[in-house]
Amino acid sequence: MSGGSGMDMKSMKKMKVGVVIFPGSNCDHDCYHAAQVMGMEAEYIWHAARDVSGFDCIILPGGFSYGDYLRAGAVARFSPVMEAVTKFAERGGLVLGICNGFQILLEAGLLPGAMMRNRNLKFICKTIHLRVENAGTPFTGACTPGQVLAVPIAHGEGNYYIDPEGLRELNANKQVVFRYCDSHGAVTDEANPNGSCDNIAGIINREGNVLGMMPHPERCVERVLGGEDGRFVFASLLKHWSQGGGCDAGCALA
Repeated sequence: MSGGSGMDMKSMKKMKVGVVIFPGSNCDHDCYHAAQVMGMEAEYIWHAARDVSGFDCIILPGGFSYGDYLRAGAVARFSPVMEAVTKFAERGGLVLGICNGFQILLEAGLLPGAMMRNRNLKFICKTIHLRVENAGTPFTGACTPGQVLAVPIAHGEGNYYIDPEGLRELNANKQVVFRYCDSHGAVTDEANPNGSCDNIAGIINREGNVLGMMPHPERCVERVLGGEDGRFVFASLLKHWSQGGGCDAGCALA
C-alpha cells in the first residue's frame, strides 16, 4: 500500500493458525473453530504434511492420535508432520499442544517430562481451575500474574511427571505456565485432578515459543459453551503476533 493510510500490511491480514490432524484427533475442529471465533485465519494440516511454513502458529489438538497405542503421543511423535513442526519450533515458530498435543510434544522432546495415567486410573472430564504462573509468555500475555481461569479437562493420561532436578529447572526458568488450583487460586492437592507433579497443568520450553497444556482452552471461548476463559490463551497469541510475532520479538524466558 502507498503511504497516507496509516495502516501497514500486517494490520490488513489475520494471524494464520495451522491445526494438525492426526488419525484419532477429535479436537481439531474445536481448535479450528476457536481460532476463527477469535479472529484468526485457520487451516487444517494433515499428519503426512512435511512443510508447515507460512503459519504464525501451529496447534496440536487433543484426541487419541494413532489410537494412543504404546502410550499417548508415542506414535504421533514419528509422523512426518512432527519433523516439520520441530523445525518450525527451532526457527522460533509458536507451537501450542493441547491435551494429546501436549503428550505429543513431550514424546517428541520439544518439552521436558512425561505423562502417566491419572492417579485414580480413570478418565476425567470436568471443568477445573488454573492459576497463571507466568503471564510473560506469548500464550499468556493477555493474562495477569496469578489470574485464575476456569477451563475444562478431558484426559486419562494427564499425570505430569518430571524428576526433581527437572522440576527445579522448570521453576528456576519460569517454565511452569499453569498450575491446577481451587477457585480462589490456592494450589492444593485437592485441586489437583490427576496427580500431576507440583500441580503442573502447562509448561513452556526454555525458549518460550512452545507451550503444552492439558486443559482445553478451545472448548471455552464462547459463553454458550459455559465459559469464555479460554479466550485468554488465543487473545494472548493475537497480542504477541500483533506486536511482532515470533521469538525474535522477545518471548525467550532466559
